[in-house]
Amino acid sequence: MSAAQWLRSTAAGLRFRPIGEADLPFLARLYASTRMEELAVTVWSDAQKISFLQSQFDAQHAHYQKHYTGSEFFVVEQAGAAIGRLYLARWTSEHRIVDIALLPEHRGRGWGTALLFDLLDEAVAAGKAVTIHVEKFNPAMSLYRRLGFVAAGEEGAYDLMRWQPPGL
Repeated sequence: MSAAQWLRSTAAGLRFRPIGEADLPFLARLYASTRMEELAVTVWSDAQKISFLQSQFDAQHAHYQKHYTGSEFFVVEQAGAAIGRLYLARWTSEHRIVDIALLPEHRGRGWGTALLFDLLDEAVAAGKAVTIHVEKFNPAMSLYRRLGFVAAGEEGAYDLMRWQPPGL
């Protein structure tokens, strides 16, 4: 990805690099940070929660690698530190945000919004829609709606959200 392609993200100090094997512990920690609230209500020990989250991350990572071949898997960095991930599939008919997440301490700073605006700008230039599966009760759902995403389908606990460029 070039800096010209990601103007808002670059202006916010975000950088992107392909994930590698050395990133797996960070990516597992990031995944766990998106699930800890759900597990807070369980009676599991911390060790059980950690084990469960690791197994869920491993399964998700394997699924993404198998079913989204040809996609780009990025670690998002800010000021040289890994703060999130962006997994993006650029398909013929649409761009699919396979996954996007920031560590809790880096949410609410406008970085995710900047990144999403850049993704929407890229989709406009390509004449494509953008889609993402979002859990129904994910707090980010309000951000997607504010940006113009609408529900386009349902898969269990997830809504398929779709954003379409004007005139498409």
